[in-house]
Amino acid sequence: MGISHQLTAIDGGFKIVASFPEWRETPIILGESDPEGCAACSAKENPQNLYRNGSLYGAYTIEVLSNILALAGRERVNFMGAVTWAFEFEDQPPFAGFRELATNGVDKPVLNAFRMLGLLGTQRLNVTSSAALPSDEIVRSGVRGSPDINAIAARKEREVEVLVWNYHDDDVGFPTSSVDLMITNLPPEVKRSLLEHFRIDSEHSNGFTVWRSLGSPDPLSASQIEQLQNAGQLQRLTSPVWVDLDRGVLRTQFTLPRQGLSLIRLSW
Repeated sequence: MGISHQLTAIDGGFKIVASFPEWRETPIILGESDPEGCAACSAKENPQNLYRNGSLYGAYTIEVLSNILALAGRERVNFMGAVTWAFEFEDQPPFAGFRELATNGVDKPVLNAFRMLGLLGTQRLNVTSSAALPSDEIVRSGVRGSPDINAIAARKEREVEVLVWNYHDDDVGFPTSSVDLMITNLPPEVKRSLLEHFRIDSEHSNGFTVWRSLGSPDPLSASQIEQLQNAGQLQRLTSPVWVDLDRGVLRTQFTLPRQGLSLIRLSW
């Protein structure tokens, strides 16, 4: 496993396609775009696969996709999409560490990462981050020093969405990072908008940490399943609030933990 390994393979494939003019416009679909190869290897026999249960897998998924888009743009190839080679494992212990989007009917944080992507609009917007790492550096060395704090932004009619993440290859405890988010060029006639903040981290949209807090029960009781199913849904960090816009500009601040994701949705 290693984000540089995955991106190096993808970058090499893009370069091969781009080297043939007759194939440059061919749609490219990455049919098994995953961190490592053994979807059916549980964490019991392979403890390193425990990462699949927590927020790291969700942050990794967004980090990889962002860099795939950057590499495809650099090589000017027609990247159409990527899918995870994930399965459904029946009659297995909860959170056994298989590559799956849900376990025993409980959604995992990685599924909420896909839900965040699904909330993005179809028109991508320009976004810059002072704490982002260059894609070339991530392909070459991974994210081993400073974290990559980056974002994807998009829009719909009367709505803007910004997905921000704080990714690092090492899944260890670290202080949260401060994020100062500024959205510009909003319609100047709009004076107020509704701000929603969705979050994935160890405390939000994460049934795995709740399961461990319950003592890692196996089997699950009916009440425990209901509690974990509720914890596994995509959750808001705070209640929606109406905010004032200053001549088409919104500025908001929040903290984001390592391996955390925030989706800011602004509508008017």
